[in-house]
Amino acid sequence: MYFLTKELYFPPVDEASYEGILAVGGDLSIDRLLLAYDSGIFPWYDADEPILWWAPPYRMVVNPNDYKVAKSLRNIINRNIFQITMNQDFLAVITSCQQVERKGQDGTWITAAIIEAYTELHRMGKAQSVEVWQNGELVGGLYGTDLGHVFCGESMFSKVPNASKVAFVKLIEYLKLNNYKLLDCQVHNDHLEKLGAFEISRDLFMQILKSK
Repeated sequence: MYFLTKELYFPPVDEASYEGILAVGGDLSIDRLLLAYDSGIFPWYDADEPILWWAPPYRMVVNPNDYKVAKSLRNIINRNIFQITMNQDFLAVITSCQQVERKGQDGTWITAAIIEAYTELHRMGKAQSVEVWQNGELVGGLYGTDLGHVFCGESMFSKVPNASKVAFVKLIEYLKLNNYKLLDCQVHNDHLEKLGAFEISRDLFMQILKSK
């Protein structure tokens, strides 16, 4: 495991541990974050830990061009019970992702430092949000880091049933329309799998990432 210094450097991703931890420490400066994502690496850690940088052996992804919306979810979208926007309130989305209660989770990895760093990425056009509204209230959404050809999803939230799923579909439609090669969901979880995400090897992910 590599311990970062002030130098803007990450070791090759194939030096990550079996679990996927590549490096420890450093900071969340914009330059370091952009280098990390361009290198197939992302930060993920608890508030009481040093920054952990990950490059897991498998990545959970969606190919926007192959994605099929489930009929039940398409029916929900067609009912027009939600209003969907992009980049209208990034701060509210990331803050909601931090604060929403999640079953089986006793805390959040979205620290104040994460909010500050990714909000700055958003100001630079390097992070985007999808907002889902109902009767004028923000009820769901997601945000992620935008590399131009790969979108790295970070977190989503839902205050009412299906709101985050609708945001997910809106994002994929946007990525398909703008010729993105991949939606990177980073690590496996059952919710993403039910939405249609699947795992690919780190090697294949890196090939796609580098094929700008």
